Amino acid sequence: MTATLDGPVRDDRAAVDKAISLLVVLGDRAHGETGVSELARRARMSKSTAYRVLGMLERNGVVERVGTGYRLGERLHHLGRAVYAPGAEGVRDLLLPYLADLYETTRETVHLAVLHGTHVVYLAKLYGHRPTPVPSRIGGRLPAHTTAVGKVLLAYDSDAAERVLSEPLERFTDHTLTDPDELAAELDAIRRSGVAFDDEEYQPGLACVAAPVLSRGGRAVAALSVAGRHGRIDTRALSGQARRVCASASRAWAARVARTYAA
Repeated sequence: MTATLDGPVRDDRAAVDKAISLLVVLGDRAHGETGVSELARRARMSKSTAYRVLGMLERNGVVERVGTGYRLGERLHHLGRAVYAPGAEGVRDLLLPYLADLYETTRETVHLAVLHGTHVVYLAKLYGHRPTPVPSRIGGRLPAHTTAVGKVLLAYDSDAAERVLSEPLERFTDHTLTDPDELAAELDAIRRSGVAFDDEEYQPGLACVAAPVLSRGGRAVAALSVAGRHGRIDTRALSGQARRVCASASRAWAARVARTYAA
């Protein structure tokens, strides 16, 4: 019996585990194609097994073969959209021009992100001219308490903040906030100032500043951020530009909601 992802297999758990291992490896190497030998080595399986499982994944459209290598397939990207926060595509489409405005005023790497559970999901990213150690990627997630965009979104979402504060806060660097009381105090300060900072809290060498895009009710729809190498960019100086762009984006969001209800 031929094993496919569309039909029964002799060992479901083994087949699924192997397929996921290969997909994870491909996701980690998403900027190009990877050969079977390298995939097998990284997924810790034989080359023949990797080739067979990749064939199943290819037939189901979740990986694509390019020459002698493989990459994630279009079907997987479509499925991935289902994990975005509800309405994320509409948020991205409306706010992309404002992300471009923030890039134009700073010439640094900028992000558009939304909150999904206790993580942030990056909907868009524009790269600055200077190399920056930024781990974010479009569609990727990071723990909200470790990032400027995440903290500014939590500051304006009490339910999400409560969930984050009730769980253990994972440490990524010496600067990560892992004390719930300290994080709660910082979220209060963010609500007062309208801006959040990340000083090497997720990754050493990275500094960010973020501001929220707010609805008329004061809830954060999304956040925009500027990121750069710690010690090179002045995130405090950039905070004014982030606030101004996000204020314009907030007005555009409010206008869109008003048109929707008027229709």
